[in-house]
Amino acid sequence: MSFRDNLREAIGYSGIEQKELAHKAGISLQSLESYLRVNSSIPSADKAVKIAQVLGVTVEYLVNGDKPSKKLSSLIETEIRHFIQIIKDMPINKQRVAVKIAVNIAEILTKG
Repeated sequence: MSFRDNLREAIGYSGIEQKELAHKAGISLQSLESYLRVNSSIPSADKAVKIAQVLGVTVEYLVNGDKPSKKLSSLIETEIRHFIQIIKDMPINKQRVAVKIAVNIAEILTKG
């Protein structure tokens, strides 16, 4: 896969919006969009490093498709644990609603 394809995949996997990614990586949204176009350009090494850091992947992943770093997986696992703790702290009637919403969202996302 190409840099563009790997970048698209990493963005999708992270769930981050392109505007937020550009801001956090310190690049313009137009530059990011140029990396995602069909006739895409490839960023300089320093920009690729910043993008990879924000996405929680390695530059090697963006360049040649090596598997996403474990850092991203651990970040997601941390977020899941945080989500579970928030639900545990809710009254039981709100827990049921929150779980139903989460399940519905997960079903929608897996169908897409």
